[in-house]
Amino acid sequence: MTQLRQRMSEDMEVRNLSLNTQLSYLQQVSLFARHFGKSPDLLGREDIRTYQVYLTNEKKLSPGSIHTAIAALRFLYKVTLERDWAPEEVLPLPKKPQKLPIVLSPDEVQRFLGCVLDLKHNAILTTCYAAGLRISEAVQLKPTNIDSQRMVIRIEQGKGQKDRYVMLSPKLLEILRDYWKMRRPKAWLFPGDRASQPITRSAVGQACAKARDLSELSKPVTPHSLRHAFAVHLLEAGADVRTIQLLLGHRSLATTAHYLRIATNKVCATSSPFELLPRPAPILSPPAKPQYF
Repeated sequence: MTQLRQRMSEDMEVRNLSLNTQLSYLQQVSLFARHFGKSPDLLGREDIRTYQVYLTNEKKLSPGSIHTAIAALRFLYKVTLERDWAPEEVLPLPKKPQKLPIVLSPDEVQRFLGCVLDLKHNAILTTCYAAGLRISEAVQLKPTNIDSQRMVIRIEQGKGQKDRYVMLSPKLLEILRDYWKMRRPKAWLFPGDRASQPITRSAVGQACAKARDLSELSKPVTPHSLRHAFAVHLLEAGADVRTIQLLLGHRSLATTAHYLRIATNKVCATSSPFELLPRPAPILSPPAKPQYF
């Protein structure tokens, strides 16, 4: 490990960045250095600009992927290398397209979960929907996080390293109890192949893809789709946006407010002006010409 890599790693540790963020930033800076065949501290503003053009035009990365690369380089040059120029000017962020998730209906959720045949996979995917969890939060659950006395689930160190509580559905509690009686998990509620390790996100993703194929749903389904469905279905049932924000663990209310653009009781509450137009008179077909021969 080079001294620069070691220092950047330490800078991220003292700022308590998540492990996934640290690994991602180190990988992006490594790719940047490998592209030029030089250490990043020997590269300047023009090199950074050239690299951004390369990512956009040659690699054709999505704006989201470019955001990750730029965030890593901003941290490197602003924090670790302490350059005196403003990273925001040298490293502009590309505009990201505003996309809305495709949301499953309640019937589609039930149909999908009914096709998750493995007991553990069914339990964890049901938990993702019933509690609105990120897959990274669901795989980290422990049996002690399920509080059946207060009917809540404690999420420890979720995204942004924040703890929070979410509701524990009585139906979910019944499913988790049946699962626990059959599997008797210890350290982790959903252990992986080795009991000392939690199930991996990729394993849950594969189970999700298999169930989606069995269900023959036309919509794409991922573990995160169940979290989107949780939020939209709550909104359609009358829950307020602030409550949903707390349940989802969103830092900004604006993030949660995006679901207002999806909920049918918000989008379809107003009738189309087309309904106010009078019905057009039926078009009569011309009389048939008489046949003389």
